[in-house]
Amino acid sequence: MTQKSGNREQLRTRQRRQKMKVSLIWGGLGLAGLVVIGAIISQSARPRIGDSMPVMESNHIPTDSDPGEYSTNPPTSGPHYSEELDAGFYETNNYQFPAGYLGHNLEHGYVIFWYNCANLSEGSCSELKSQIKAVMDEVNNFKVIAYPWDSIDGPVAMTSWGRLLEMETFDAAQALAFYKTNLNKSPEPDAP
Repeated sequence: MTQKSGNREQLRTRQRRQKMKVSLIWGGLGLAGLVVIGAIISQSARPRIGDSMPVMESNHIPTDSDPGEYSTNPPTSGPHYSEELDAGFYETNNYQFPAGYLGHNLEHGYVIFWYNCANLSEGSCSELKSQIKAVMDEVNNFKVIAYPWDSIDGPVAMTSWGRLLEMETFDAAQALAFYKTNLNKSPEPDAP
């Protein structure tokens, strides 16, 4: 073999390797893109947790006015104020019509824990609150509220816009699944 043909063979080998590298890089990027698209599709196709509730007419009403009766207890939609409550865990009800504020949170895509300690011992109530707080911490307290609500029959219920999940005993995995499938499924999901 002459030196000229040896150089040509080396050049061809380098070109084949370069083409293979480029093909592998593009193939890897294409595969990564398919994985991302698949994850997005599976996330949006995942069934939502909780019962679907009819959405009430949900107009803004004057702050501190009585929003009236809601079609669900606790509310999943309906008349509400143009102000909302901050995300977090509320130990006491400091508002005459808290659903007026919380309805606005629901409209913005929040998930709300409504808890009732009336039929629980002090220890059981403390445990329930700790379990709710643990789930809230797991989601970094993002668009989630826990609020005392003594008119529900069970110890805890969760709502999002048009969805309700009632629990006789707290189930952290179910609560987290409700949060993940219902967060920001609302008329104004991009609102803070």
